[in-house]
Formats: sequence, C-alpha cells, structure tokens
Amino acid sequence: MEKAGRPVVTSLKGMYEYYIDAEKAKQPKKKFFFEMLPPLPEMPMDAGIASRMARTTDVALITIGRNSGEGQDRKEEGDFYLTPAELDMIKMVSAAYHEAEKKVVVILNIGNVIETASWRDQVDGILLAWQGGQEGGNIVADALLGKVNPSGKLPTTFPIHYSDVPSASNFPGVELPGEGQTVISGILGGKPSEVVYEEGIYVGYRYFETFHRKVAYPFGFGLSYSTFELSGMDLSSSTWMDEMTVSVTVSNTGDVPGKEVVQCYLRAPGKSMNKPEKELKGFAKTKLLNPGEQEVIQIRLNARDLTSFDEGKSAWVAESGKYEVLIGNSCETIALTKSFTVDKEITVEKVHDVMAPERKINEVKPPK
Repeated sequence: MEKAGRPVVTSLKGMYEYYIDAEKAKQPKKKFFFEMLPPLPEMPMDAGIASRMARTTDVALITIGRNSGEGQDRKEEGDFYLTPAELDMIKMVSAAYHEAEKKVVVILNIGNVIETASWRDQVDGILLAWQGGQEGGNIVADALLGKVNPSGKLPTTFPIHYSDVPSASNFPGVELPGEGQTVISGILGGKPSEVVYEEGIYVGYRYFETFHRKVAYPFGFGLSYSTFELSGMDLSSSTWMDEMTVSVTVSNTGDVPGKEVVQCYLRAPGKSMNKPEKELKGFAKTKLLNPGEQEVIQIRLNARDLTSFDEGKSAWVAESGKYEVLIGNSCETIALTKSFTVDKEITVEKVHDVMAPERKINEVKPPK
C-alpha cells in the first residue's frame, strides 16, 4: 500500500510489528527446515482502537492468513474455521467502521478454502489473494485501488461447513497394524493406513452440483468491477462428428474495462455409467474489453471430453444420446445452453488392467 501511495496508519502498524516480534520470540525452534510452526495468534483488538481507527482512516483492511506449506494435514478448528479472536476482530472492526459509514474489506491470504459463510455478511468485500508469490502484495494493492480489474475464478468450491464435503466422513481413514516408516527425516513418514474414497466420481463441484448442496462460493466464481453479458451461443454442428466448436459473444456491459472467463460445461446422458450434473470441459478468458466492447470466444471439444471410464470395458467411452453444452461464468451461473446428439457409442481409448487392486472393495455409491 505504501508503494501504491496509500500508507497505512503508522501507530497501528507499529502495534502490530511490536506484537509480531514478541510472539515470534515465544515460538519454539524448528526441529527441521521444513517444519511448519503454528500461526501466530491474532493480536487482541479492543473497541476503543477500532473506533479511533474508524474516525481517522478511509477504509478497514482485515487480513486473515493461513499456512500454505506442504507435508501435513489441515485442521478444522483455527484453520478451516476462523478462531474466536479472528471472528471477534471482524465483528468489532466492522461495527466501528459501519457506524462511521465506512467500509471493511477482508483480504484472505490463504492457499486453500476456509469457512466464510458465518461472517461474510458483516463485511463489504472479500479479496482472495490466493497464491500470489513475490508480487502478491503489489497485486493486492492494485486490485484494492482499482488499478487492475480482478478477473480470477475459483478453482475449488468454498463449502458452508466442512461436513458438507463428501470426503469428510472417511478422511483421514484408519491406521493399520505395522511399524511406521520415515522416508525423509522430519518430513515424509507415517504409519500404514487405509482411506477408502467413497465419493467416487463426485469430487468437488461435481458433488455439490449433482446433489444440490448449498455452498458459500461455487467453483468458477469470481467478481469483477465490471459486468458482462454472454450471448449468441452457437455449436458447429447439432450432431457429433470428430470434434465441436462452441462459440459465444461476451459483452462488457459495465463502466470500466475488464476481462471475463467463459466456462464451458457438459451434461452427458449417463445411461450406463454414473455422471455428475455437469463437468467443466473448457474455458477461455477474453482480452481486456472496454465498456460496450464485445469479443467472440471459441472453445473446442474433442471426443475425450465426452467420455467416462467404463470399468467393465477398461475403456474411455462416450455414450450415445443427447448431450447439453452449458455456458456460464461459474458452475452455478449458467447463461446459455444448447444440445447435440451422439448417434452411436464411441470408444475413444482402450486400456489394460496393469494396476489391478489386490483385493476387491464394495462398489462405490454416491454420497448421501
């Protein structure tokens, strides 16, 4: 923010720097280089500080951070779910700034999903920083100040509760008898265990869409400072040949330049194989469109895009029947739909059982 010409309040910055240095001094020494120490606890915030900041500043920026390293599983409390201190901070700061008729923006400096549904209505905006890398701070500042127009889309679903995720009931599985092994000291190792992935093909948005489970933010979701309209959808053929081209016109109907991501989903017959409600088969981002400007986007589908794996035939197979192409800007927001037919079943690729399991497990059934 300082590089962008919008410095933060010096007194508040100093409080945080002093607090962070003191908390870091309390942390234990790492046992090995890649060990992830627990995140620092949130600095206590009182209503007096929040009210004073609300009177003297333009906007409140609240940052929620999480570890993004590898090598250990996440936890529900204090990781997927916010800590009581984080929730209190959001509530207190939002109340003070809204009383002063000023806005509050939460910046999520995270590498995976967290719970947002319980607190999102208390704030005016959420910016997902995600995996920004070395330029993460600069792009966050540019996005907040409107120097760039955000055009990113969620690559994963944000559920309302952890229990809504279909794997929640069987992860992390059960430990089996046997001695543990260490591959690399302190990093890779563990005890023999077994996890049965009962969700089958219904992973991520495929589950939430098929079984109509409400989510906080759907797969493919992402806001812009502008608005866009999708129109003029066209398929290169109403009957499948060897491939197909999907065309759609994107119009910037807003007041500022921006980019939009067109997402192409496919709904398959599912006569002999389980099929999700819809599956993403292609996407494309427009160029920077000025207000009122249009661009025609084309997305190509090939035969493999139509298939699912048929275990009985050991092959990737596209069933015959009616297929629907759905165009939108998230898996929930479908604006245009057209259909085509496949006259006869297509075997796209035959494979061999070179990795057959040692024992048979019960047939996977869709989660309830």
